[in-house]
Amino acid sequence: MKPISSRRARAIVVALAAGSLALTACSKNDGGGSGADSKKDQKEASVQSKAVTYADAAGSTGPAAEVPGAKPGGTINVYQEAGLSHLDPGQIYVSDAGQVANLLFRRLTQFKEDDKGNVSVVGDLATDSGKASDGGKTWTFTLKDGVKDQNGNAITSADIRHTVERQYAKFIFDGPTYLQTWLSGADYRKALPNGGFDGKHLPDSVLATPDDKTVVFHFDTARPDLPQTLAMAGYAVVPAKGDTKEKYDKAPVATGPYKIVSNKVGKELVLAKNTNWDAKTDSVRHQYANGFDFQFGITESTQTKRLIADQGEDKNAIQLTGGVEATQIQDVIGNAAVSKRTVKGYQPYVMQLTFNLDRVKDLKVRQAITYAVNSKSLIAGEGGAYGGDVAPNYFAPTLPGYEATYDPYGRLKMPQGNIAKAKEILKGVPAAEKKVVFAYSNSEAGQKRKVAIEDALTKVGFNVVSKEVDSASYYEQIGKLNNPYDLYITGWGQDWPSAATVITPIYDGTQVADGSSNYSHVKDPKVDELIKKALTQDPTAAAATWKEAQHYLLEKVLPAAPLWYTKQFQLSGSNIGGARYGSVSSLIDITRLYVKS
Repeated sequence: MKPISSRRARAIVVALAAGSLALTACSKNDGGGSGADSKKDQKEASVQSKAVTYADAAGSTGPAAEVPGAKPGGTINVYQEAGLSHLDPGQIYVSDAGQVANLLFRRLTQFKEDDKGNVSVVGDLATDSGKASDGGKTWTFTLKDGVKDQNGNAITSADIRHTVERQYAKFIFDGPTYLQTWLSGADYRKALPNGGFDGKHLPDSVLATPDDKTVVFHFDTARPDLPQTLAMAGYAVVPAKGDTKEKYDKAPVATGPYKIVSNKVGKELVLAKNTNWDAKTDSVRHQYANGFDFQFGITESTQTKRLIADQGEDKNAIQLTGGVEATQIQDVIGNAAVSKRTVKGYQPYVMQLTFNLDRVKDLKVRQAITYAVNSKSLIAGEGGAYGGDVAPNYFAPTLPGYEATYDPYGRLKMPQGNIAKAKEILKGVPAAEKKVVFAYSNSEAGQKRKVAIEDALTKVGFNVVSKEVDSASYYEQIGKLNNPYDLYITGWGQDWPSAATVITPIYDGTQVADGSSNYSHVKDPKVDELIKKALTQDPTAAAATWKEAQHYLLEKVLPAAPLWYTKQFQLSGSNIGGARYGSVSSLIDITRLYVKS
């Protein structure tokens, strides 16, 4: 999952960005947790690396448990710096849009978190988390009664088929691809080039809808993670009626508790209650507030100042995916009344400086840059210990198989960068190869990162040419195969607790394409072989294979320099109730908020 480009890794989409829908450490509702104690934070984060449980019909039946003290009414203001790149569910793989998707859209399954941070997969549109047969190769879902879209149309199996098949269309390019590739292989678009819009469909041997209530997926191998996959925002239902294809991004049809009433792209998104949403069918979401007003273009520093001051409409406000601005952290933690209004926790994202291997072909150049980059300076720009920890490798503390001491480039010993080592490696490298084009997001965080990267690389003799990229479309721009950049900071977080959801989407050579998450364009036969092997193994055996893949990638290929692990530290207004850190979104849990008065 990607985080948003201004603060996180790619994501959320959900982050379970991405973002993003990844599982990360949970903090207590009161914002407890040290924030500055990295070892303690990483220990807490590792708790969330355990597998989620799959719920039965009883656990999937609504309504959701009431939030203590919740009351109806009021509008929640949501502040965000960058606009949303997508609202079409099929395009959502970033954490900011993933947060909005939790209010607007439902999917076959959904993640559910209790007040102790335990996470399960429940049926959302489906009556349960799915029934496996044929050794896990076949999965059957039965739709709930009484689920309608915002226009009052009942959701049927035809809508689920439409949702899956439209993912094959070329205009869907920025969302997850797990389901499509599992059903139809790496070249899945060839199986249904027009995404079902021409009347052609996937055969029943792949996807069957024998009646209005039943959906059956057939795979060529066991897919035990399917319930978690279908819980991603990118697989939320798109009703067949009302699908406007490319235009759907601007005015999608809601199935969740809220619907869009106004969308001024990049400026403001206004949501109101969806009167056709039935709480009795939903075991996860609430509809306490009358609506949400998402306001874009508000920098993190402005967000923080306004929320600390806590005046007027700011009392009813939250941060979406941004956090407390680094220079104002002490103003927050030093004021008990303000500190009580924070949520914080470890995120699943590993931020890294990604190399475009089509342009940066010399391994020595990549090694020199990896030794030179200054994680300490970058983390300072994120808020110091409250914003992140040094990352020595590609696996976050939230991921099974995390190796805290695996540090092939000495990042833990010298987080400020090893300038002498970098200079030594660069000896003999032609001057032309020392000129690098660095893409950065035009956000406050992006500006800080630009300064840190330029400073570190200039010290060892690189000529850095920095190019500004719009933050709302950042991942879309660097996701183009023929992009004009050598380096760019990216982040990725697990889509569920498995290294398969990190190594595969980022480093699988069969997924080098426009819109793919393989931002380095790495195509390595051994990596592809290890991925293929791990995907057929049981979790214990697979863990060893994923470990081997990470070591080979870091030491022999080096598609990216690991920089830091991200933490979230968010602030909300004093009139916001129900705020807690969500280990599913790795952000404030937006589904349970209410206005106190």
